[in-house]
Amino acid sequence: MKKNKIALVVLSGGQDSTTCLFWARKNYENIIAISFDYNQKHILELKYARQICDNYGIEHHILDMSLLGKLAPNSLTRDNIPVDTEAPEVGTPNSFVDGRNMLFLTFAAIFAKQRGITDIITGVSQSDFSGYPDCRDVFIKSLNVSLNLAMDYQFDIVTPLMWIDKKETWALADELGVLDIIRNETLTCYNGIIGDGCGNCPACKLRSRGLKKYLAEKETKSQSKK
Repeated sequence: MKKNKIALVVLSGGQDSTTCLFWARKNYENIIAISFDYNQKHILELKYARQICDNYGIEHHILDMSLLGKLAPNSLTRDNIPVDTEAPEVGTPNSFVDGRNMLFLTFAAIFAKQRGITDIITGVSQSDFSGYPDCRDVFIKSLNVSLNLAMDYQFDIVTPLMWIDKKETWALADELGVLDIIRNETLTCYNGIIGDGCGNCPACKLRSRGLKKYLAEKETKSQSKK
């Protein structure tokens, strides 16, 4: 644990960010969570993010980023644009929100500096990045340097999931003792259905595949010990 240190966790209310929330809770003396309202169709994620923080005694803030949803039309902010069920052969999925992680982390950094916080935790992953360029390690490192220079402040953007896939993310949740919380109390589904979700959108498929792989591996290990 990083004694006498506080971390700011970017929390969407989904599997990855909530796993990071509990990872940070174990590794820091104190944590604060921050979420963003960008006029997303699955706005219920903010309800569950707040609910998780209320249930486990974590300070939580929601920032209004609704202008982002108006500037960047995509399937997560427009009812008339259905979510791609498969990744396109060329370009980014239509669920990619231009500038989202850059803006979220920038505003998180502004919030953090006012409170003397240096460590910002985010659940992005290059292993399962779904074709989103702002989930890559090179982007995070680049933004980290830019934020440090822009505000003359030594931020550290921490990415616990960067090099692990969804199966390993479920394993981490289990190791932290929160697998049931992550499975039942988080919202990853692009169609706004809590827990296992709709089962059809890319986020649900990725989450489900990882869970099945992890549970099968866990069962195999359990059987081999008998």
